[in-house]
Amino acid sequence: MKVYIGPDKDWFGPYQFADLFKYVGASESFRDRIAEALPLSPFQFFHDLFPRKVKVKIHDYDVWGADHTLAQIIHPVLVKLQSVKHGAPHVDDEDVPENLRTTSAPAKEHEWDIDDNFFMRWDYVLGEMIFAFGKILDETWELEFYDKGKTDKEGFEAMSARIANGTKLFGKYYRNLWD
Repeated sequence: MKVYIGPDKDWFGPYQFADLFKYVGASESFRDRIAEALPLSPFQFFHDLFPRKVKVKIHDYDVWGADHTLAQIIHPVLVKLQSVKHGAPHVDDEDVPENLRTTSAPAKEHEWDIDDNFFMRWDYVLGEMIFAFGKILDETWELEFYDKGKTDKEGFEAMSARIANGTKLFGKYYRNLWD
């Protein structure tokens, strides 16, 4: 597999254009009116004129173990996302342990406030995804549960369930993998 993904271009649209008027002293409300009056099509045209460069070549051997092949990309991306993230999406209570749920957090002052566990829930979900894809990359993890012919079936099943949960969370929160 060969993958090249060039940098994404910064979007320049009507609101970015209207913001240039702040240098001549235009008020924010005036700039908003300008942006709302401008059509999007010329800006989209220039954005489409210079698309992001993406080249992906898949070989036959890449699909023999596609889960492992993709994990080699997904795992480092998740690790990087966790280290640079600036925000968090909404995470459902059923996807986290009891101590991280909204019901375990102190009461919010206002209805629109986030609770004290909001960011910790996303950290937990990212951690579970990173764990799962890390184990998928580690082809020897199953050996931990075998000792001289004995099998730690409960441990093996618990680890398998955690990996399955991490990949399920990846699918559920896929559209939230942004920074």
